[in-house]
Amino acid sequence: MRTQHILRGVLTPAVIIRLALGWGAFIATLVAQPFLAAHLPTPALVAVLGAIVAVIIVCAFGVVVEAEHLAHRLGDPYGTLILTLSIVLIEVILISAVMLGPGEHATIARDSVMAVSMIILNLVVGASLLIGGLRHRDIRANSTGVSTYLSLLVVLGTVAFALPGLIGEGGAYTAGQEIPIIILTVILYVAFLTRQMGAQRDDFKEVVSAGVTGAAPQGDGAVVQQVKPERVSVLAIISEHRSEVIARALVLVMTVIPIVLLSHDMASLLDDGLDRAGAPIALSGILIAMIVFLPETLTAIRAAIGGEIQRVSNLCHGALVSTVGLTIPAVLAIGLFTGQTVILAENPTNLVLLGVTLLLTLTTFSGKRVTALHGAAHLMVFVLYGMTVFA
Repeated sequence: MRTQHILRGVLTPAVIIRLALGWGAFIATLVAQPFLAAHLPTPALVAVLGAIVAVIIVCAFGVVVEAEHLAHRLGDPYGTLILTLSIVLIEVILISAVMLGPGEHATIARDSVMAVSMIILNLVVGASLLIGGLRHRDIRANSTGVSTYLSLLVVLGTVAFALPGLIGEGGAYTAGQEIPIIILTVILYVAFLTRQMGAQRDDFKEVVSAGVTGAAPQGDGAVVQQVKPERVSVLAIISEHRSEVIARALVLVMTVIPIVLLSHDMASLLDDGLDRAGAPIALSGILIAMIVFLPETLTAIRAAIGGEIQRVSNLCHGALVSTVGLTIPAVLAIGLFTGQTVILAENPTNLVLLGVTLLLTLTTFSGKRVTALHGAAHLMVFVLYGMTVFA
């Protein structure tokens, strides 16, 4: 009876509709493959591409919903990590589909990861801080956790966008350079996960703000940055709620699979559509980033409305660390196995904007609290990035 009750709670009508839509869309594209392979008229191409993108977004929302349920059940930082990795997995899948599809896509990984960086660090963080700052006067992040994220982003950003242009050939790492870069990036990311889940897990929890029970005032009235103690271990939670965790994990996987299967058709149609429109090459990467991170954007804004700024940081900064830490090794490995050139080096304009963004992030989160003005500054940098794409 208890298992049946759990299944009814997990397999809600909304979940069943999302699964039916995702798998139904895949079956439909499979049947219509001969027509999709043909040169579709532009209106038909836009309609089919729009339908596939809509299904992918609906399924992505489904992934986020299940990941959020797991996040609330397991608690931070474990739950937020599940949510982040689910979103990053979708992005890696879409980028890989474009790389393995027809045509040359030497810069798709660079354009996508740069777009993700600007969207997360400026658009999502900016909107979250603006909304959160207008609703709450005293909101603050755990400065040690944010500093950890930034330390990794500085190193990973340099490896991804700056070094290929300095030590590589034609903006790409040589084959001899790619192997150590892949290994070192994976080691650094695994070390980060190990520390985040272990000895440093308290660095990624919400700060106890002024006026909250348990905050210890100092002589000048300031509030010590304390975190809520972890009462129950994650293993105990999983053991107690094993059936629900397994059921939600299976639903999450079954919702991700249609995204994987549909991504190849989306990549081919998107490539054709942008070619016909004469759009900038970087727009493909930006569209992938926007599709992937739309659900997480809404999640971060909801967290900001509730005053959970560290959760915003975990969702945004943690997502970007995972994006760069997983995407760069993945695309370099694909390039090695397929013989494709993977151009990662960014142009000076984007490198300047990335540097300004990281510096702005440091100044935003190193103060005693974050405000709506911090959010406005981040949003302005994103507008400037948008101007450079179409310049």
